[in-house]
Amino acid sequence: MNQASAQQPTYANDNHMTRSDAGRYNVIWHYPGPDSAASMPLGNGDLAINLWVEPDGDLLFYLSKTDAWSDEARLLKLGRVRVSITPNPFARGSAFRQELRLEQGEIQIDAGDGDRAVALRVWVDANHPVVRVQVQPAQNVSLRASTEIWRNEQRTITNKDELHSAYVYGPGRSVTVYPDTLLPGCDGRVIWFHRNERSIWRDTLEYQGIAAWADQAQDPLLTRTFGCVMQGDVMVNDGDAAVRSAAPAREHTLSIVALTQQCSTAQEWSHAAITLADRIATLDLQSCRTTHEHWWHDFWDRSFIHPTGCPEADLVGRGYALQRFIIACAARGAYPIKFNGSLFTVDAKEVEWSGPMNAQPPQPSDSCPDPRTPGTTFDADYRRWGGPYWHQNTRLPYWAMLAAGDADLMGPFFRLYLYNLPLSRFRCQHYFNHSGAFFPETMHFWGAYANSNYDNGTARDPSMPIGYCANAYIRYHYQGAIEVVAAMLSAYAHTLDETIVREAVVPLAEATLEFYHLHYQHHPDGRWRIEPAQALETILDVVNPLPDVAGLHRVITELSSLPPSLVPASLSGRCAALTSVLPPIPTQGEGERRVLIGAETNSDKRQNVENPELYSIFPYRLHGVGKPDLNMARRTFGRRANKGVGGWSQDGIQAAMLGLIDLSRTYIVQSFGDKSASSRFPGFWAAHYDWVPDQDHGSAAMIALQSMLMQADGDRIVLLPAWPRDWDVSFRMHAPHRTTVECEVKAGRVTRLSVTPESRRGDVVFAGDFQHAGPVS
Repeated sequence: MNQASAQQPTYANDNHMTRSDAGRYNVIWHYPGPDSAASMPLGNGDLAINLWVEPDGDLLFYLSKTDAWSDEARLLKLGRVRVSITPNPFARGSAFRQELRLEQGEIQIDAGDGDRAVALRVWVDANHPVVRVQVQPAQNVSLRASTEIWRNEQRTITNKDELHSAYVYGPGRSVTVYPDTLLPGCDGRVIWFHRNERSIWRDTLEYQGIAAWADQAQDPLLTRTFGCVMQGDVMVNDGDAAVRSAAPAREHTLSIVALTQQCSTAQEWSHAAITLADRIATLDLQSCRTTHEHWWHDFWDRSFIHPTGCPEADLVGRGYALQRFIIACAARGAYPIKFNGSLFTVDAKEVEWSGPMNAQPPQPSDSCPDPRTPGTTFDADYRRWGGPYWHQNTRLPYWAMLAAGDADLMGPFFRLYLYNLPLSRFRCQHYFNHSGAFFPETMHFWGAYANSNYDNGTARDPSMPIGYCANAYIRYHYQGAIEVVAAMLSAYAHTLDETIVREAVVPLAEATLEFYHLHYQHHPDGRWRIEPAQALETILDVVNPLPDVAGLHRVITELSSLPPSLVPASLSGRCAALTSVLPPIPTQGEGERRVLIGAETNSDKRQNVENPELYSIFPYRLHGVGKPDLNMARRTFGRRANKGVGGWSQDGIQAAMLGLIDLSRTYIVQSFGDKSASSRFPGFWAAHYDWVPDQDHGSAAMIALQSMLMQADGDRIVLLPAWPRDWDVSFRMHAPHRTTVECEVKAGRVTRLSVTPESRRGDVVFAGDFQHAGPVS
C-alpha cells in the first residue's frame, strides 16, 4: 500500500459532498428542426430515438434497437414515426422550447401560444422496451400518429458509396434491401416489422472455409424479425399506417413498443409483439415514470466531472456529460455499441469525410475504400463501415466506463467475445491445426470475418490457403482479444465481482493464451518469437509487435496475481510457462536516446495513422505517471509518427497518462469542440474516419479527461496528474477495489477530498512533480 505524501494537506472527508448536477448540461433549443440532422438523442440502453420537430409541421423520430440486424448484417432502423397535433402548436412564429433533460432521461417540448400551448414529454422507458409520448395541451386537441415506411419495396444497392454501409465493395458486389411489412386491420394499433427470410450467415461461413460450423450452430440472422406496435389511449385506426384520438382531449399518451425475435413465422412475431404491448399497457404509467427517473438518477449519481473557470472548461464538461449520456442510451442491449453512429444515424445528405485533426487520412485503396461522392443522399440506415465490429473502435466506450463507475454496462462488449468463443476455437483448429482461439480485428457480431476483409473486396485468389486473410491491414492482427482480457481484469479490479473472473476472464484468457502459446515458435535463445505478425493496422511484417507483447505482459502479470481459488491450474501453469519466455517490451537506443518502438524488428513504412509503440502507455499502462521509464515514454510520445486527435486517436489519452498538462488541455478542448458540422446536437461528434456520431472519438475524449484527473492502477491512486492549475473542477470518479474518490480544486488548490472507503485514503497521492512535463510537441 502506498502512503500519501507527507506534504499533503488534510481535507474534509464528507461522503457525497456534491450532487451530480447533470442538469447543468441540458441541451435547450428555442426553434424547431428542420430535419433529422437537427435531432436530439434519447434511449434506454437498447431502444433509442432521434427526435426533431418540423417548423410549421409535426414531431418526428427515428427508432433504433441494438439487435435489429438485417439479412446482410446491417443494423437497420426500426422505423420512423410522425406525430401530428391539431390545432398545431408548432405553427410558424409560435413559442417553442425543446430541452433534453439529462437527469430525467427525457425530452420536454413546450410549444404554442395561449390556448394553443402544448407540453410534450418524450421518454424511452429505462426498464421496458417502449417509447412514451405524453401530450398535455392547454385545451382539447386531437392527436394522430403514423409510421412512415421508406423500405417499401425490394431494391438492389449497387452504388459503391451506399454499399459501404453493408461493408461490401468490389466489382460485381451488390446488396438487396427487402421491404418492411405493415399489418392491416389492427384494431386501434399500428404494427409493422422487418423480417429476414434469407441470410448471409451460411454463405459467409462456406466462403471462409468453415462451413462445418453451420451444422452445429444456429443462424443468427435468418427469421430475425424486428418491429413495433404503436397504440395510445382511446385511439382508433386512421388507415393501416396511423392511429388517431377518438375525440379531442386534454391529455394523450402514445406508446411505441419494440420487439426483436427469431421466430418461425411472422404471425408468431406479431402475436408476441401484441402480447408484449398488452402487458406494457397494463403497467401503471406513473410507477413506470418513477422507476425510469430512479434509474437515471442513480446513473448520474455514480460519477461526474465538472470543469469550470473558463469557456473551454465549460465546453469540456458539457462534452463529457453528453458523451456519457449517449453511451448509456445504447449500452444495455444484446450487442455492443456500434462505433460508427451507435443508434443515432440519420439521413445522410452527403457522405462527408472530414479527416483527422492535424493528420492526413489513410489513402483510399482496395483495402480501405474512400466512400465519398459529394452530394449523395442516403437514408438513415446508412453508416460508413457498415455492420461489422472493429475492435480498435468498439473498445473505447468500454474503457471509458470504468472511472465513470459504469462497469455494469460492459457486459455486451464482453459477451461479443464470449458468445463467439466456440466459433473462434473451431476456426483456429480448422485454419491452423492447433487449439486455442483467435478473433479477427474486424468481425460480424457472430464472429466471422466480413467477406470484404477476408477476400479484400476482389475475387479471391484460389491459391490462397483457407484462413488466409487477403486484407493486409488485419491479416495477422489478433491482439484485440488480449485487450478484451485486460478490460475484463480491470472490470474485476473495480468491482471485485468474482463472476467476472470465473465466467469471462478465465474462458477468454485460456483460449487466447493457448492460441499465442501454440501459434508462435520459440527463438533458438529460448524466447518467444511472435511471427508472422503486424503492429496493429499500421506496421506490417514485424517480429514481436509491441501491442501484443505489452498486452501479454499486462494480462499474464494480472492473471498471476489473482486469488488462486479463481484461476484453474491449467491457466496458472500456462501463465508461468509464458512468463519465462515472453520477449521484452521492444525498445531501441541507449540512455537518454532510448525509446519504445512498434516491434522488435521494426519498419519505417506505415500504412495507417496509429502509434503502436505507445500501446504500453494506453491501453496496457505499463508506462506513465509514477511508473518506470517515464522519460523514455515521453520521448517516444514526442517522436510519434502520427500526431493529433480525432476518431480513434489515443494521443489525448496518452498525453494525460504521461502527465503532459498543456498538451492534454489542448487535445481535450479540440476533441470536445469537434462537433459534426452536419448535426445540430452538440454531442454528435464529427466523423474523421467513421460515421456520425463517432463513438470512438467521444469516448477517447472521455478517457483523456478522466486520466487528466485521476490514474488508478493497482493500489495506487494518483490525483491531478495532468490537470491545468488555472482550471477549477469538482469530480466523483471510481478506482479499483470498489473505491470512490471525490475531489474539488479551486484556484490551483485542492479544497475538498473524500475517499470511500476511508481505508483507501492512504493510497491516494498527488502528482506533484509529475505535473511538470518536459518539452513535447
